Amino acid sequence: MEPKRILLTAPEISSLWTQYMFDSMSICFIKYALEHIDDQDIIEIYKQSLELSERHVQQVKQFFTGEDFPIPHGFTEEDVNIHAPRLFQDPFYLYYMHIMVLQGLTGYSLSVSTSIRADLRTYYIKCTTETMMLFEKTIDTMLTKGILSRPPVIAPAEAVDFVKNQSFLNGWFGERRPLTALEIGDISFNLNKMHLHVALKVGFSQVAASNKVRKYINRGKEISNKHIDTFENIYREETLNYPISWQSQVTDSTTAPFSDKWMMYQIQLSTQMAIALYGTALSVTSRRDLGEKYIGLTSELMRFAEDGANLMIENGWLEEPPKASDRRALSKGKTEGIDNRD
Repeated sequence: MEPKRILLTAPEISSLWTQYMFDSMSICFIKYALEHIDDQDIIEIYKQSLELSERHVQQVKQFFTGEDFPIPHGFTEEDVNIHAPRLFQDPFYLYYMHIMVLQGLTGYSLSVSTSIRADLRTYYIKCTTETMMLFEKTIDTMLTKGILSRPPVIAPAEAVDFVKNQSFLNGWFGERRPLTALEIGDISFNLNKMHLHVALKVGFSQVAASNKVRKYINRGKEISNKHIDTFENIYREETLNYPISWQSQVTDSTTAPFSDKWMMYQIQLSTQMAIALYGTALSVTSRRDLGEKYIGLTSELMRFAEDGANLMIENGWLEEPPKASDRRALSKGKTEGIDNRD
């Protein structure tokens, strides 16, 4: 007796679709980068990443085919010109890979937690393990080359203590307490992400073909710089060190290596991740002023993301993810077909 076929759930389909889009996007960037990177250590990391992304794309295709779902269009050779001049320097390519690997690990952990079918769980656990190995190689290489900005260090407390009054929550009025380790960790990671955003947008604004896209990218660059200033001002008040900028790693090339569609997707993806990370930071922030800042910055990013989605829709670039059947439309069609002579 053949085992009963277990259909994939909506979260499982969503995870596969998201991974296909992410990996097909990554393949474009990696193939272009490999045409320009000189550092052999970084080349090896990119070759390993390309192998993983291409394997993942093929595996996701198999899952979709087995479920009779259409294979996403994603991104193809039409979205990249690997022979375009160098847009970024080698250190930036390593930093970009570091952040993208971290995003991949976040996605895989969520995919494992929302997968029920055994083959999906096994697949995502394998993806996580492989990506962890790539993360190890990436961060070790950054440390070896001296280009990893370490987060602030805090002195050990003399003893365990407990919060004694509500002044612990103060932010706008009264004496503010120092930042907690949790708050410092989130600010540091968000600063690193925003510095990546700025460097990407500086490069993309030089090569975008559409004036509307270029205007949108420049607006995003201003927003990212504003967020960096906000976080760095907090650190200045606390006399804490903050990460380095990566804008100097952008060349003066004005020849587009990527399609406007690809660049818009990269910006949308980065914005969505920033919104998610701000939400995580907000959930563990106790100081009122920090909470208010995260709420304001998140609202600004959400408006920016919505305008980006509208621009992509206008150009026919926003690929629609799998969705549930429209029962209201089906019911309406059925009703309209009924003979109402009774």
